[in-house]
Amino acid sequence: MSQVPTFSFSRSLSFWASALVVLPVFLQAPWVRFHPFSSCLFTAFLLTAGIVAVHIGNTFWKKTGTLLVGFSGSWLAGSLFWGWLRMHPVLHLPVEAIALPLAIGGLNSRWKLSCSFYLTSLLGTAITDLTMALTGVMSFWPEVVKANSNEAAHVLNAAAKLVLQPTSLLILVSAAGLVLWLAKQFWTQAARASEHQEAWRVAAAVLSTTLLIDALFLLLSLSVPSLSGLI
Repeated sequence: MSQVPTFSFSRSLSFWASALVVLPVFLQAPWVRFHPFSSCLFTAFLLTAGIVAVHIGNTFWKKTGTLLVGFSGSWLAGSLFWGWLRMHPVLHLPVEAIALPLAIGGLNSRWKLSCSFYLTSLLGTAITDLTMALTGVMSFWPEVVKANSNEAAHVLNAAAKLVLQPTSLLILVSAAGLVLWLAKQFWTQAARASEHQEAWRVAAAVLSTTLLIDALFLLLSLSVPSLSGLI
């Protein structure tokens, strides 16, 4: 009888992990443009809410709270970079890795879900940034962040078209294939593992959602570049 609730619970965690990947696109991105300092302060709210949920909530809220703790690290890094360092894409990954030592050290602790979320988010960011660098899209980054909405849409459209060149397209497809393969491995590991199943499921959900967000961004840049400025 315990298998069905456990399966449903794991699916619920995967859903919330995916939701937390999407949230910065629609909430943090516009927020940090206008008031990065308050966006940074919001990290304290996320961290506090997560810790409180872990200590006083039921089983569901304890697990959800651990996800919030991991998400708070990604939120802080995103606020710092997009608030003050967005003109320097080379700093993106180092800033996103601000909590890397803590995440690695906590993998075998009660915070393994937090660490799994954060580390997989960082992995997705690393693959995305590397793909952008290899395709040449990274060179458009400073132009996009300093341009107004109309100019940014034009630059984004040019960058997206660059991706459709044969070599760039091959790199893009290879990167997408790598993400899909990794996500599949994580799902497989979750099915086989006697422990840490939830951490593997969260990792798979985060990577899969990252790929969907990147694909959406590319599609918008090609078809409706004015909307892609939202991200």
